[in-house]
Amino acid sequence: MTETGEKKGNELLADADNQIAGRLASVVAKELMKGKRVFVVNAEKAVLSGEPSYVVKKYSEKVKRGDPYHGPFYPRIPDRMLKRMIRGMIPYKKAKGKDAMKRLKVFISFPEELKNKGPVITEKQNIESKFTTLGDLAVKLGAKRTW
Repeated sequence: MTETGEKKGNELLADADNQIAGRLASVVAKELMKGKRVFVVNAEKAVLSGEPSYVVKKYSEKVKRGDPYHGPFYPRIPDRMLKRMIRGMIPYKKAKGKDAMKRLKVFISFPEELKNKGPVITEKQNIESKFTTLGDLAVKLGAKRTW
């Protein structure tokens, strides 16, 4: 058992490298709702399909929306953007959704402590259309590059 009292088989590692962010988020959300603990790595390499200029315009509208003191607050850093996508697929205001969000950890790059974690969720996806990565989008939205 781990320090949180969960079994080792209850943990998953998801690699976001060259994966479409929305599809990855739906798989991770489903696993979280099943009660598993999920670690997502390489968040800055997750892909958003579509014309890059349109994607930047759409996300910049989300970031600039609302009041700077009262929100809504939309993240500019890739790991927080991916976590927000996953949150949108979970009933995060209910108790089971809050518990699920506590079991989620999203990382930029691949931390050393996760090198030998359990099963990895990876699906090879051929991206033939125009796309941009969360890292590139974050830089265009004004995030200070720290990855």
